Order: sequence, then structure tokens, then C-alpha cells
Amino acid sequence: MIKLEELISEITQWIDESVHQSLSVNDVAARSGYSKWHLQRVFFRVKGVNLVAYIRDKKLSLAARDLIASRDKILDIGFRYGFDSQQSFTRSFSKKYNVPPKAYRRLYTEKHF
Repeated sequence: MIKLEELISEITQWIDESVHQSLSVNDVAARSGYSKWHLQRVFFRVKGVNLVAYIRDKKLSLAARDLIASRDKILDIGFRYGFDSQQSFTRSFSKKYNVPPKAYRRLYTEKHF
């Protein structure tokens, strides 16, 4: 039987590779072969963060990188990481980084270019 740490390691690797897709807890649970309730408990126990937060933070971190490294439209970057509207992307991004995506891009591209 696979150890829980190995399972979570495999799941996080799959999430990291699939981050451009629309991922839900149900998708991850189906991939793992466990119920979503059990998977979420185990994920939190092993990683110290809940599964939904892990997925969201991974997507937002990559979106932040893309805001700096590309000139893609903010809406396109949000869609790339599975956000269904600019409003939901901006709300989630602002909550994590304390500034909206447009201000983040302006702030960090001025420092790097």
C-alpha cells in the first residue's frame, strides 16, 4: 500500500503539471482514487495547507510570474489558470498579493526592466 506522504507527493506533482487546467477537488480525488473528504484530510495533515488553497496559490503564483514575464492581457492570464472571469481572478489575486494584477504588473515590471 502506498504511503500517505508518497500519495500526496504524487498528487502535488500532478497538480503542478496540470495547473493550466480547471482543477477541482473532485478531479484531484478522482486522480488519487480516494474520496474528496479523505484526500482533503490527508493533504492537510501532510502539507499543512488545505487542497483548495494549494491549488489556488499555485495558480496565483504562476499568474504573478506571467504578469511580470509576459505582456499577455490580464484576462488571458486569468483564463490560463482556470479563473472564469477577470473579476474572480482580480479578487483572488488581490487577496493573496494585496494589490490587483494591473498594479502588481506595473510595480514589478518597472523594477525588472
